[in-house]
Amino acid sequence: MKQAIEKWLEVYRLRNKFDESSVATFWEQIIGPYIARRTQQIYIKDKKLFVKVESAVVKHELALNRRQIIGRVNEHVGRVIVEDFVIL
Repeated sequence: MKQAIEKWLEVYRLRNKFDESSVATFWEQIIGPYIARRTQQIYIKDKKLFVKVESAVVKHELALNRRQIIGRVNEHVGRVIVEDFVIL
């Protein structure tokens, strides 16, 4: 079943959208509950992860861990979908 879904995603070129929505869905597991609760918006565009947060403290924490977050997101998906991280 998994192989059929993988093939379907590739044939219809939906892999990128599927992976991007997966990151948004599993954001709390990727980043942790504290920061996830303070995240207002998250999306990926042109291999950039955009995250809007409500707190300056959270923005600072995200900025300090920029490379680790990119690594976690790519690890979650299983391939490189994010190369840059933008905090809004």
